[in-house]
Formats: sequence, C-alpha cells, structure tokens
Amino acid sequence: MAETADVVETVKQGYAFEGAAIELGALLAGDEPKPDAAVRIPLSMVNRHGLVAGATGTGKTKTLQLMAEQLSAAGVSVFAADIKGDLSGISQPGQESEKLLARTRTIGQEWTATGFPTEFYALGGQGAGVPIRATITSVGPVLLSKVLGLNDVQESSLGLIFHYADKAGLTLLDLKDLRAVIQHLTSEEGKGDLKELGGLSAATAGVILRALIGFADQGAEAFFGEPEFDTADLMQQRDGKGVISLLELPNLQDRPALFSTFLMWLLADLFHDLPEIGDSDKPKLVFFFDEAHLLFNDASKAFLDSIAQTVRLIRSKGVGVFFVTQSPTDVPDDVLAQLGSRVQHQLRAHTPNDAKALKATVNTYPESAYPDLGEVITSLGIGEAVITVMNERGAPTPVAWTRLRAPESLMAPSDPAAMQASVDASPRRSKYAESIDRESAREKLAARLEEGARKQAEEDAATEAAKEKPATKKAPTRRTEKKDDGGIISDVVGSSAFKDFMRTAAREIARGMFKTGRR
Repeated sequence: MAETADVVETVKQGYAFEGAAIELGALLAGDEPKPDAAVRIPLSMVNRHGLVAGATGTGKTKTLQLMAEQLSAAGVSVFAADIKGDLSGISQPGQESEKLLARTRTIGQEWTATGFPTEFYALGGQGAGVPIRATITSVGPVLLSKVLGLNDVQESSLGLIFHYADKAGLTLLDLKDLRAVIQHLTSEEGKGDLKELGGLSAATAGVILRALIGFADQGAEAFFGEPEFDTADLMQQRDGKGVISLLELPNLQDRPALFSTFLMWLLADLFHDLPEIGDSDKPKLVFFFDEAHLLFNDASKAFLDSIAQTVRLIRSKGVGVFFVTQSPTDVPDDVLAQLGSRVQHQLRAHTPNDAKALKATVNTYPESAYPDLGEVITSLGIGEAVITVMNERGAPTPVAWTRLRAPESLMAPSDPAAMQASVDASPRRSKYAESIDRESAREKLAARLEEGARKQAEEDAATEAAKEKPATKKAPTRRTEKKDDGGIISDVVGSSAFKDFMRTAAREIARGMFKTGRR
C-alpha cells in the first residue's frame, strides 16, 4: 500500500475545490481519520448525479440525510422518498451525546443541532403527509405498463387505448376512467371503435382490464386523480434554506412498482417543465431515488432507454439525481455511466453472486492507491464509505476511504404530533388535501350510453305507434338520418369535450418524455 503520507496528500489536493462544496467527511488512513484531508463534492457538480450504495444497515440513509441537510443550507431544494420514516427527523434538531461529539471531533466537524425546513407528502394521502396525486393521462401508457407488469404487446395495446381516448375527447383522470374506456371498447356498443383501432384485440384489452381491476383492489385508486401535483412546489425556499420534500411510503412492499414509477413520473414532469439553464453554481433541485432497484426490475428496454435519456438531459435543467440502492449492479450500465459521484458503503461477499457484484463494483472505480479495493469495501465500518466524485474540471477525484460526518438533525423518526402539526400548517394542504372528481371519460361514456338508450326507446315507441294507426292511412316512413361522422374524430373536434382534452396539458409531461402521444 502506498505510504500514508502520500495518500493523505493526494486526497488533500484531489478534493481542494475553489467553489462551495458538500462536506462528506474525512479521509481514513491507517485506521486514523485525517481532518485536514476533507472529502467533499463540489456544489456545482451535484447535478452530474450520483450513487449511494451499500448493504442494509451500513448507513446509506444517514448519508442521504447528511447530503440533504447541506444542500438545504446552501439554498438547494431536495426531494427524497422516506421509505422507513427515518428521514422525517430532518425537520427537528438532533440530540447531542458524548459518543456523537467524540466522533465528530475526530473528523474536524463542528457539530450543531439544527432542524431544516421540511414538507411531508404521501402518495394519494395514504399516510400523514399532504396527498400527492397524478392523472392517468399524464402518467401515460409506458409508465402505467411498468406498474401493471404488462409485456411489450400489452404495452403497445395500452398505448392504442390512450390514443383512442385522446381522439375521442375522453379525459383519463383516474383508474375508473381507463376501465370505462376499455369496457366500452370491448362492449357491443364499442366494437366498431375497437375494429378501427386495428392493432388491439379484444383478448388483450381483457387482459389489461383484469390487470387494472387487480391494481385497484390493491388500493391504487387513491393515487390517481385530481388535483394533480405541481412539481414546481418541490422547489421552494424558507429563510434562505432549500425546502426538503419527503414522500411517505407506507406499505411499500405491497406496491413497489407503483412507488418507483410514480417517482419516475415526478422526474419526467420536472424535465418537461423546467427551462434549460446549462452549467450553474448550484442545482435547483436534488432528487434522491431510494430503493432504486425497484425502478429497474422487470423494466422493458423502452422504459430503460427513457430513464437513461431523462437522467442524461435533466442535468442541464439544474436537477441532480442520486440513486440509492444496495449494489451498483442494480443500476443499468447506461445510467451508471452518467453518475459522477460514488459513495460506496460496505458490501458483503458471502455468496458467489455477492462476490461477482463486488468485483463488478470495483471495476467501476478509477485506479486507486489501494491495492485491493474489494477488500477495503468489505472492511468498511458503519458510517464509512469509499468515495470518488467529479471535480470542478469534470475529472474523477482520488478514491478515498472516508469516515462520514454526522447529520445535525434528528437521526430518528420525527415526533408524530410535531409532524402532524407541520402538515396541518402547510400551505400545500389546502391545495391538495381534497380530491376533485370532475367530468371525465367515465361520465362521458355513461352519458353516451344513456343518450343511446333514450333514442332507442323513442324509436321503439314511434314504431309501436305506427303499427297501431288505421291501415287506410299509412303514415309516411321517416328515415332516420344516419350521421356520417367519418369515425370518431369529426364528432369531437368541435365539442366541449375535445376542448377540455386540449386543456389537459399535463398529459404531455410524462408521455412526451416517454415517447407516447405528441408534445
């Protein structure tokens, strides 16, 4: 191994940045922390994205908390999913202890108990936070197919169903709307429309319908509808500090695909709405994608390509994305190659698959002063990590075995009463708390059926009346003029439904990013 003095000097020079930086910790050399060899990330390079990886219980959540605190202090907004509820304590000052202060002194950290401005959200209101919802239209068929576990053929067919709803002016706000459209297409009244779609079979439509019913039975109805969340609300400041938005995820194990896909919708929505800003001194927002492996599991190639494209392009809009997962091998190569910062906590190598993952992890790092980086990674203690980041010139910094700083906020779940008081006082509550059920596809199709039934009843009554008239004076036969609508489009172009559809601009967000629908 290189001499300790050489390693210390290399790290000191490699992490000496001119601009503001996120302080991560101090180099460990010879089992001793070196406070004068600080390890940090340039604030201007945070939007080059990053990875926080490591086995369960090695300190990934605390690293996320540490980074979120410093970003907030620098005026940068933060979004993170609070999987286990541990992050909610970031809103309250931490608790001082001798053990904590002894650790912080060894790495040169001047620790001060501090709370940070926080907004609490919950998917569909299932939890204490302010409800977050999205419409079915804006989520789009590609993301929805990921949630439902559809294959490529079924995904393509779902795209045709969305296309039909667009053309027919049938606004898709919630799952009931989408089910109503599919039920219409597979009914006697809708078989003509189904035939016009061409590539959609009744059998495939039935499969999708059953998947939607099962999805709704899992409680997913609450996640879709209006008012739809405005992602601009994630970029807020209070007293010069960036607001940290935490998304509560109860019962994640029951709906892992929904959670990951909803986060991807948020990211795609941001990509659509934010203007290009190019390089800047600091990002507008940093997005922490916890349990990132859920996003990539069983994903189609089209979905993975869209993720890679979003990550590649969104940095120029001032958004940094950090994936948090157990192993770097959870992240596809096309995405992993775009992550400029790596914070690797301990990996374990107890099985052949673990050993293979460890070898792959080591191969993603630049050349280091450690002769066996794999041994270093398996030897890391809790709160330690192997780190390399992108410096201000865009080059990788030296690989550094680092003892991480301690968060200054509460490293435990927030007091429920304090959390509820924060939610009740939030200006977002009045905006999103109550769901809205305006006229959409379900109501419009029901009205269409009622109108058809009424006309049929009138025609039947007229026929019966004609039969009862005296045979001496036969009533002239009145032909019912058949409206030549040339299909569905000419019926709806001038209608209020079509105009309503045009006003639903949110559909262009995720669907435009994920190559469905028109921009």
